[in-house]
Amino acid sequence: MILQKIKTIRYLILICIFVCSIIIIGIILNSCGIQHIAIITDLKSYEKSLDPEFCDVLVEKINLFNADCKPEVEILDCG
Repeated sequence: MILQKIKTIRYLILICIFVCSIIIIGIILNSCGIQHIAIITDLKSYEKSLDPEFCDVLVEKINLFNADCKPEVEILDCG
């Protein structure tokens, strides 16, 4: 009986740690710094490829970033 309670408590602790880890990872991945680095990397890739479809996707990312974060990234002209 006591061993079963200990196992249950261990499982609850593991589940809590897992949920907290998922929340922390989500916050880190949505941070402005990570998004800014991703946009800069995508800008470098776009400069090499000059793919108009990729440019449209990148402009959307930049617009979302500028709405939520500072510093603002200059919008590309895909024309």
